[in-house]
Amino acid sequence: MSKDVRQESNQSIAKKRRAAEAVLPMIQAGDYLGMGTGSTVGVLIELIVQHRLSIRAAISSSEATTAALQRAGIGVVDLNEVADVPLYIDGADELTQHGFLIKGGGGAMTREKILATASRHFVCIAEDDKLTPVLGRNHPVPVEVLPMARSFIARHLAGMGATVTLRRGLSDNGNPILDCSRLDLANPVTLEQAINNLPGVIGCGVFALRRPEVMLLGTVDGVRRLPA
Repeated sequence: MSKDVRQESNQSIAKKRRAAEAVLPMIQAGDYLGMGTGSTVGVLIELIVQHRLSIRAAISSSEATTAALQRAGIGVVDLNEVADVPLYIDGADELTQHGFLIKGGGGAMTREKILATASRHFVCIAEDDKLTPVLGRNHPVPVEVLPMARSFIARHLAGMGATVTLRRGLSDNGNPILDCSRLDLANPVTLEQAINNLPGVIGCGVFALRRPEVMLLGTVDGVRRLPA
């Protein structure tokens, strides 16, 4: 590994840590905590243990996050068991200054969106280089679909301008995921609604209808806080 690659990797880890540290004061002892998926959330789990934050239990958005929480000794409960989730914390693959997100690189966008919508507050923690003027420049939009509707939905998405690729493997829900690049994301709300309205779509990775109230972006020398 070259020196530049090592430095970039170390810098990325430092940014994730700064973003995760910034959200710690928002976590209240004794509360349920919704937990997203991804590497920045993984750093947050480590910090919760290091700072000995006493949450009541976590509600997890994916099998990977559940495994990480259990390894850390943090209890995990099902969303069906919880009437009120005060806070949900998650990362993003891309985000804009207005709080529009693309999520689902790890395939957990449907569960993530359920938790974000079920929670009173949603905070996004990410590196500052995830910020983009327009969504879709660096990441495709993932769409989780029912197996019988896969080809039908792929044709409709192609008709919307997408280049559609079937992702290898299935979601945690056991469904196929279609990765869609070249979609027009100038109006994320309209696009999310259009995708959601296709029969057979379980969920998509555009987060426009439910945006985070706050985004905490780790930078090389601190944290940039953006209200959505």
